Amino acid sequence: MDKEAFASVVLSSTDSLYRISKSILKYDADCEDAVQEAIATGFGKLYTLKQEAYAKTWLTRILIHECYSLLKKREKSTAILTEPQEECAGPDYSDLYEALSALKKEYRLTIVLYYLEGYSIEEIARIMHVPAGTVKSRLSRGRRDLRSIMGRAQCEKEEDYEKEL
Repeated sequence: MDKEAFASVVLSSTDSLYRISKSILKYDADCEDAVQEAIATGFGKLYTLKQEAYAKTWLTRILIHECYSLLKKREKSTAILTEPQEECAGPDYSDLYEALSALKKEYRLTIVLYYLEGYSIEEIARIMHVPAGTVKSRLSRGRRDLRSIMGRAQCEKEEDYEKEL
């Protein structure tokens, strides 16, 4: 793959990469850092890409590794910080986003890759280095947990509404 083809893959998948990083990381600035690092790493290791057809999947895998690496770095430095880091002002996320963020990370990532990014079960299995059956069970359990979380959130909203009356 040449540099121009890589650039077009990056440009066409920037929003997707950001959404995937947001499913793993909490802060917008961390998401932006992870996406930038993944792009830089991908560009530097472009020679390792074996099939151009899998360029987006390959870049997504690099991004996921970068996100988890960033999380590990943040965990180590959290003990040193005296003041909590504030979330960056960004778009107001929906109830669905809040519910997704309450899921276990492996369920959340699987659901985001499948439903929001449109990857197939086989592609997700390659990206996450797990069998296809594991992807299917994570999707099933993630949907179940998401329904439960969304149901609780709906009940809480109804209770708040009734209190206002």
